[in-house]
Amino acid sequence: MPYRDLPEDFDKRYDSAWVDAPWWELGDATKVGDYYNWSIDELMHAAKMGFDGLGTNEHHQNVYGFMCNPNLFGAVLAKMTRDQGMDDVALVQLGATVSSTSPPIRIAEEYAVLDCISGGRLIAGLPLGLGCDANISYGVTPIEQRERWREAIDLMVKAWTADEFFAWNGKYFQLPKVNLWPRPIQDPHPPMLIPGAASSSTWDYCHDRDLPYAYLSYFGGKSSENVMDRFWDRAAAKGKDANPYRASMLQLVGVADTDEQALELYGPHIEHFYHKALHLPLHYLATPGYSDYKSMVNLFGSGMLKYMDYTIDLKPLKAKDMVDEGFVVLGSPATVREQLEQMVRRLNVGHLMVVLQFGSMPHEQAMNNIEMFGRDVLPHLQQIWQDDGWENPWWPKRLQKAPVR
Repeated sequence: MPYRDLPEDFDKRYDSAWVDAPWWELGDATKVGDYYNWSIDELMHAAKMGFDGLGTNEHHQNVYGFMCNPNLFGAVLAKMTRDQGMDDVALVQLGATVSSTSPPIRIAEEYAVLDCISGGRLIAGLPLGLGCDANISYGVTPIEQRERWREAIDLMVKAWTADEFFAWNGKYFQLPKVNLWPRPIQDPHPPMLIPGAASSSTWDYCHDRDLPYAYLSYFGGKSSENVMDRFWDRAAAKGKDANPYRASMLQLVGVADTDEQALELYGPHIEHFYHKALHLPLHYLATPGYSDYKSMVNLFGSGMLKYMDYTIDLKPLKAKDMVDEGFVVLGSPATVREQLEQMVRRLNVGHLMVVLQFGSMPHEQAMNNIEMFGRDVLPHLQQIWQDDGWENPWWPKRLQKAPVR
């Protein structure tokens, strides 16, 4: 959900798109109202087109994506999808940042509300959160963030499941009496999802607790191979199976009638996204102290720094360069189907999260992209792992589809 109208020289005039972009010079609340409403319409159109889930996220003080609380959108989508007979779509909150919410039972309460309104369709995303959001915008001490996150999740799960009053006397949160109202419909609680970057500590957390992991990379399948290979190596080392539904992958996608038309239609918006919306230095993305030692070692060996290091400028890259590098999957329905299937099979990913509105893309174009993807690409992708017989225990029970045996 980006701010779509930025000056041509935005990335030269301002230090970053995060925190440093001045609202009083660039912002227009009337336009923002349109962007919010367009985003709701786009997500509802995805539900109409048969998407399995609708995803919302949280960011702060930036032009990249300004949904400060994803549960505001989640409540709207829970009600609208239920009223319009689209109650077969999951609400994937990618999600609320518990490490910078005090106390975190506020998120446990909001997620329970969403599960009740939707009739038991919530997936509770519990991201560690970007350093820029938690450390700079919300003032969380970087070196404490991961520890706060772990404690917050433990507190939330106990609040959802305890059959008695309890006091919580943790390192970061102290509550004299917990008795959560409401509780979620899903028993013992909604399935949880852990979004993250290339942190091996996060992978271990997921494997130790049998939770699925969502890799939120904006640099495509090619750059994700080293990361996901390491993720699956850690799974095997901890005795976990290779069920692809343990993993999610995020990918920008643009569909048009032909490959040539796709580049022409989406090229300007690709460049807006990478040149302007992702205009930020690495020390904002991961503030000093944010990553633990083990994760830093993994990151430096993953190959991701080729694109993440702020000393390597993405600005000289044109849209075609980014498509050639695999940042964005772009083309005709046949091209997109082929590339996405190759990607998810190579990465062994069961949940593909497609970003179909990016950068300065107008609302009408985003709606058409959703339409073409839903009609001409989605049905093919939905059968990939179904045919392999894998079950998906990390999905709302009422929405689970029986695998083909």
